[in-house]
Amino acid sequence: MGRTEKQATLAGRAKGLAAVVVLGVIAARAEVAQSEPRRKILVSIPDRKLALIEDGKAVKVYPVAVGASATPSPTGQFSVVARLVKPTYYHAGRVVTPGPRNPLGTRWMGLSLKGFGIHGTNAPGSIGTAASHGCIRMAKADLEELFELVRVGDVVEIRGEADSETATIFNSATVAQVHFVTGTAGVGR
Repeated sequence: MGRTEKQATLAGRAKGLAAVVVLGVIAARAEVAQSEPRRKILVSIPDRKLALIEDGKAVKVYPVAVGASATPSPTGQFSVVARLVKPTYYHAGRVVTPGPRNPLGTRWMGLSLKGFGIHGTNAPGSIGTAASHGCIRMAKADLEELFELVRVGDVVEIRGEADSETATIFNSATVAQVHFVTGTAGVGR
């Protein structure tokens, strides 16, 4: 076998080995993706509540503030595209650095709809009302807990009308009844 034939044989084996490695990586990624919980955030504007849902079950429910009638929250399916600790607020030429006067609070989870997100507030009395400029506001402790559980890419569904899923999640459980237990969820525990 000449040098060119040997090189061609080695090149063919290398390509075959590379294909096996690529297939192995794809299979490993698929396995990891299947083992991670499927997570989404569901917000009900009429209920003024947000639920963290993993593998189809609500693991945590929080009260929230939603958009005021003049500046309603958007409805539809979005995704989390950014997660920021100690965000800076920019609006109409106004800049508010992180701190107690910042209307975003201590955390920002930006949505795939530019300018909208889930964040804290410097007006905790607004939680449970329709008072925001369209974003979803949360109490500081609730927001910081949710922030640790949510990742970029997680789905966020904001619904403007009640349906069977929101009725099941938000009307059958109060915030105190739904508890998060590491790795599991339970109602009434």
